[in-house]
Amino acid sequence: MTQKVDSIILARWVAPVDAQEKVFDNYGVALTDGNIVALDTHKNLKQQYSANHYYELPDHLLIPGLINAHTHAAMNLLKGFADDLPLMTWLQQHIWPAESKMMSDKFVYQGTQLAIAEMLKSGTTCFNDMYFMPDMAAKAALESGIRANVGLTVIDFPTAWAKDANEYIQKGLAVFDNFKGEDALSFSFAPHAPYTVSDDTLKRLGTLSQELDLTLHMHVHETAHEVSESIKQFDCRPLTRLHNLGLLSPAFQAVHMTQVIDDDVTLLQQTGSHVMHCPESNMKLASGICPVGKLTSAAINLAMGTDGSASNNDLDMLGEMRSASLLAKVGSGDASSFSARQALNAATLGGAKALGIDNKCGSIEVGKQADLCAINLNHIATSPVFDAVATLVYSATRDQVSHVWTRGTLQLEDGDLTRINENDCFAMASHWHDRLLKELRD
Repeated sequence: MTQKVDSIILARWVAPVDAQEKVFDNYGVALTDGNIVALDTHKNLKQQYSANHYYELPDHLLIPGLINAHTHAAMNLLKGFADDLPLMTWLQQHIWPAESKMMSDKFVYQGTQLAIAEMLKSGTTCFNDMYFMPDMAAKAALESGIRANVGLTVIDFPTAWAKDANEYIQKGLAVFDNFKGEDALSFSFAPHAPYTVSDDTLKRLGTLSQELDLTLHMHVHETAHEVSESIKQFDCRPLTRLHNLGLLSPAFQAVHMTQVIDDDVTLLQQTGSHVMHCPESNMKLASGICPVGKLTSAAINLAMGTDGSASNNDLDMLGEMRSASLLAKVGSGDASSFSARQALNAATLGGAKALGIDNKCGSIEVGKQADLCAINLNHIATSPVFDAVATLVYSATRDQVSHVWTRGTLQLEDGDLTRINENDCFAMASHWHDRLLKELRD
């Protein structure tokens, strides 16, 4: 007698992203109540289970849903607004002034909706956000069904969200209290960067993160200028300053880390901190190269993110994996550095570990929630297939993502979003494009 399940997915290849790093041929999964209840051969699944829904994917690689471990989702509405500029010029002369004119609940809500649509269509099932109005990001994520880690942003200067560090913290705590019961949401304190947040505020956040069991998410060592200014002001590198303030721990996520010396690696390793690697944004802003080979050799957990669309200019995690692997090789002079499997791990399980949700997602394992992505490799660009994971990382594009599930709910079917109207997304993008141009003219 067969066991009844909600769905059975039968794929050509399955890459579970587990400790064995194997890829299974002619495998699939059975899903019930949003969870993975079996990972087995086609034959065994058909013999042991019956399902309400069958998905026959004979040319597809099934992987864990991709985890965008660092982004500013609402900044999708500023995509292409200020290009080909170094970080501080880009921020101070273009992005911050534009945000001061545009920032509102509606801007963040609709910008996040647009970002979620792009992410789901490209295989991302979870994103780690850092932006203002985090309640609006949480609302958009819940409505779509995507998984999100919502950053409670803290910065020492006023914006439309808050006037000072104390208000950022108080409003962030209110958002956390309001949404903390939602299974699809997790939360981080997100101090912007060492150069925009004071010691007193950082120490307070460190204490709160321990009391509430929240992670800490922060831009760190993004540019050489940031490091040199810290040495001038504090007589130490930013990472050392954060360590002295008690912030580094397995709950700490250091975003970017393009300026790394051996002492930094030792600190990260000893404290169990995580690194969120954003290769394309770092390249576009000429910020530097994160030495991922050195970090992985030191057993430091590496996650991967796109950063915001204003500095990338997309939310394509497949492209990010390829860029990360190739950049690691040319940056180190070692062609074996950051293999395709390591890149896939960073884009899935590494992100889940950094966010503290690897008990729920990040790999295809029985008992975990069904955050899944299927990529059709029967394409001129990905034929023939000798190694499915290498083909995914080095040859496939996001347009080959065919199916996406979040917690067992089908979000993308044959490349079409099932719960989001794409025409609405185009309308929102057009509205905010025209409004920004009008604001700048006025």
